[in-house]
Amino acid sequence: SWVAMFMATVALAVAMIPEGLPAVLTITLAIGVGRMAQRHAIIRRLPAVETLGSTTVICSDKTGTLTRNEMTVQKLFAGGAQFDLTGVGYGPEGSLQQQGLAVKPGNHPALLALLRAGLLCNDSLLREKDGHWQIEGDPTEGALLVAARKAGLDTQEALASAPRLDAVPFESQHQYMASLHAGGSRMIYMKGSVESVLARCSGALDGGAQTVTLEPEVVLAQVEAMAAAGLRVLAFAQRPASKDQETLDHQDLAEEMTFVGLQGMIDPPREEAIRAVAECRDAGIRVKMITGDHAVTAAAIAGQIGLDQRATPGTAPAALTGTQLATLSDSELTAAANDTAVFARVTPEQKLRLVQALQTRGEVVAMTGDGVNDAPALRRADIGVAMGITGTEVAKEAADMVLTDDNFATIAAAVEEGRGVFDNLTKFITWILATNAGQGLVIVVAVLLAQPLPVLPVQALWINMTTAVFLGLALAFEPKEPHLMSRPPRAPGSPILNGELALRIAMVGVMLLVGAFGLFEWALLRGASEDQARTIAVNVFAVGQSFYLLNCRSLRWSMFHLGLLSNPWIWAGISTMMLAQLIFTYLPLFNRLFHTAPIAAFDWLPIIAVGLTIYLAMELEKAYRRRSHVLSRSARPVVR
Repeated sequence: SWVAMFMATVALAVAMIPEGLPAVLTITLAIGVGRMAQRHAIIRRLPAVETLGSTTVICSDKTGTLTRNEMTVQKLFAGGAQFDLTGVGYGPEGSLQQQGLAVKPGNHPALLALLRAGLLCNDSLLREKDGHWQIEGDPTEGALLVAARKAGLDTQEALASAPRLDAVPFESQHQYMASLHAGGSRMIYMKGSVESVLARCSGALDGGAQTVTLEPEVVLAQVEAMAAAGLRVLAFAQRPASKDQETLDHQDLAEEMTFVGLQGMIDPPREEAIRAVAECRDAGIRVKMITGDHAVTAAAIAGQIGLDQRATPGTAPAALTGTQLATLSDSELTAAANDTAVFARVTPEQKLRLVQALQTRGEVVAMTGDGVNDAPALRRADIGVAMGITGTEVAKEAADMVLTDDNFATIAAAVEEGRGVFDNLTKFITWILATNAGQGLVIVVAVLLAQPLPVLPVQALWINMTTAVFLGLALAFEPKEPHLMSRPPRAPGSPILNGELALRIAMVGVMLLVGAFGLFEWALLRGASEDQARTIAVNVFAVGQSFYLLNCRSLRWSMFHLGLLSNPWIWAGISTMMLAQLIFTYLPLFNRLFHTAPIAAFDWLPIIAVGLTIYLAMELEKAYRRRSHVLSRSARPVVR
């Protein structure tokens, strides 16, 4: 009849549509966001959780992300002489030495001028609080204040004798900062990268603080020596200003500066970053350092971290500078971006080009940034990662993820969580589609055989909604599987369900069809009413899905490998589902609402047998897949 056909059509539509899928997917992503927040990664855009799991390249800054961002000045070069500075941290305990012997700064005017330049051309503060010295501002500038204080220079006294009149703030495209000071005679001080400062100098201070001819090759040799030891090197310069000068701009700094000296500071790698880089390497994720520091310094730190897989452990890998990148065509840049692990003296615009070059090769790129000018690269990257401590609001707004601890290890942790979330999403989809396939097949077969529907539309809706909430949602809480970070990244654009999982869905769907339709017809043959037979069929789906849920805890391993109680939500969900089915089966109100009828205790035995058959069949299928995978790997030729 037309009524029967209409009911069959509605039942098929309800059965084939996974109504709970959108809600469970959203909840699973939200749970992933919560787990990442506990590991100091704040997700600003929900889809980023899934994208993290397929990341293939992480482009990270050096200072504060791969390193501790706890600067300590150790080497100084002034007046043609080298000096060492002892002490660690921000405490002003330490002494100036030359060839192992203590020196007095007052006996070395050029050294005193260098320390004074670092103290005055500075926007940070050094304060003592509760017996501990703390930096308010940039750690690099803090290290300069500490170095000056170790030499007996006091910030307040220096500013009182030479108050600041104006300043040019640091900008990445210029790579220097400068300040104008009053006093006995007005003076301009500059600090910045060696290249930017030397380019503006025409002379240098000798040991007596007298201006002599600048010898760039001598300075650059000192820079190379400091950088090779992993020190971050800043250059300093000065020049007198006119007595009536009140403002300062870039034109005042273009030339005729006098080179004062160098300060080299150590910023040791984070121990957790070293472990995280190794973990990323095992996971098939390449890590690239993109920094504004000197190339030799960046390469030395990269060697300590083990950034380049092709380099000998502990040795510095090759680095490309921003100047070299500027000369490369797009095709050459694509090759360089793939082959190089360290990029130094890079501008924000070049960061964007590097992201685009890597994406051209099909990489899924995560890019870190903290400045306003980093925003375009953060937006272009598949995952933009902003620094929560040192990052600007513009960078945070452009990013998909914000690190509350500015730590590279947090990025690796977020990738791990992203892989776990994607795993759980795949498990849920593999689980729920098998149910929908089984329900749809049952209805189609009933229509083709001109038999009564084993599942009515309202009953199909009950199955979909209750199982999705009570059973499927438990998979969202499934812990990460062992060796999750030993797998290669998921290929970009690859489908969620591969052929193996599609076959598994089809197998479970057929078993649910045979079990539900077979027991429905058997019940009718034994004289049961249609309501009782349909109740049996619905319970086949509920029990079968419960057993199959145990299979889907891992798409590769048995639940015994994971641990029976490693996810208590699974057992809570199954228990709740069984209670709901008892109410569905035996409570009169539900019998009237859903057209069900009580069934005998004996009727539960074949229902449970169907569920157990599904579980054992899927475990045998997984065992076969594991064995085939091992055999295929052992049969591969060894490449030497």
